[in-house]
Amino acid sequence: MQNSWVVNDLQQAMRFWTRTAGIGPFFHVQGVTIEEQLYRGMPTQVEAEFALAQAGDIQIELVCQLNDAPSAYRDTIPKGQEGFHHMALYCDDYDVDLASYTKTGTKVAFSGSVGGKRFCYLDTSATLGCMIELIEASSSQAEFFQRIQREASEWDGNNPIRPAF
Repeated sequence: MQNSWVVNDLQQAMRFWTRTAGIGPFFHVQGVTIEEQLYRGMPTQVEAEFALAQAGDIQIELVCQLNDAPSAYRDTIPKGQEGFHHMALYCDDYDVDLASYTKTGTKVAFSGSVGGKRFCYLDTSATLGCMIELIEASSSQAEFFQRIQREASEWDGNNPIRPAF
């Protein structure tokens, strides 16, 4: 449901995507606390900001890591570089979906939660060329994602960067 890129400058990246791909509006997500962060099983404290937009049926996410904490983002996209990072799957049964990956030997590169809802990045980079993110479904997040889709379908090109909350 989502394709995600790691970028160095979120404002510049949002303007670039809008100008070159016509994608928008972007919803800028700042100040979100990621709880219970684990990087490959060890505590970490990644700070990042995000931007979300919609391109047809696919959500576009831009991620900018703000600090040097160990992270799944830096595993595949070194600091100072930009590139495609992951595809995300929205999970009605997070535990079952996670187990289906880990039973095949896929490792969890990063996990955490936002507002009590879990997510993780599975390190499928050797086999798929990117990571897979699992996102635990929630009604509030589903409403936010629906808002992004609705506003993209009605977007007239004005106000291309908007606060998420």
